[in-house]
Amino acid sequence: MNVLLLREPSLDTQDRYETAFKEAGYCAKSVPVLETVHDNVDGLQSIIWNGPAHLGIGGVVITSKRSCDTWREGLRTIRQNKDLKAWSAAGLESWCTIPFYVVGPATASALSDVFTEFKDLGLNSVDIRGDSCGNAASLAPFILEDMKSVPRKLLYLTGDKNRDTLPRILNDGGIELETLQVYTTRGSPSFQENLARTLHSMSQGVKHWWIVYFAPSTAAFVTPTLQNHFTFAKDTGKEMTRSDTNSPENTLPIAKVAAIGPTTDTYLRGELHLLVDVMAQKPTPEDVVKEITRYDHSK
Repeated sequence: MNVLLLREPSLDTQDRYETAFKEAGYCAKSVPVLETVHDNVDGLQSIIWNGPAHLGIGGVVITSKRSCDTWREGLRTIRQNKDLKAWSAAGLESWCTIPFYVVGPATASALSDVFTEFKDLGLNSVDIRGDSCGNAASLAPFILEDMKSVPRKLLYLTGDKNRDTLPRILNDGGIELETLQVYTTRGSPSFQENLARTLHSMSQGVKHWWIVYFAPSTAAFVTPTLQNHFTFAKDTGKEMTRSDTNSPENTLPIAKVAAIGPTTDTYLRGELHLLVDVMAQKPTPEDVVKEITRYDHSK
């Protein structure tokens, strides 16, 4: 069965999602759907340069690989523009002394790669915590428990479409957030072309596909285009059925839908009224594959 992954594929290493599906007997390919624009690089560069003590920060919250990418851009700016002799006097090394809270292993891996890339600036290690939480609703209580004995102020790097779940829980728990938007996401103008190319490269004549959604912003942008290529079952709020998708008049492939986590699941059901067949409990390739194979084996 074919699996369409609505995400940016890994280009420098073997893609973990595509590999996990291949090992489970599926043909899976990723298609990029969004493009990212860095925001406030100069502001972030200044924060990094001065170190966490300058703002009284006891930790950093990063819930997206895109935030890691902007952190990398800030470090590149420092490397290009700052006097090498001044590095020892800057606050760069002190970032290795505070925790970085991330929502999942993909963000943890991206952040670790950034620190490894800039070891020459004194970033010899990074204290990553919370990567097994899986979503913001689980990460926030983890942070509250973890920060009982440290300064209760965090730097929170966000995008333009962040929900208020994590900051609301942290604020209610008495943690102050220094919030900085570091990226904006928007639909890729080449999505339709990329989608057509990807679909053409996969097995033709397959009647049933899996489509894996990774974010609400992705879902809102791509679903109208996907509906030109696939038939989706609707979530009507009543007992769910796929009888309408199996009608003889339907000539499009049938899409079964997987959501990467509860936030995306809620959006697909509540806003787009799509029937979501499975939801991964954690945002990992292994968990997505496990839920999909369990569903297929039960049918």
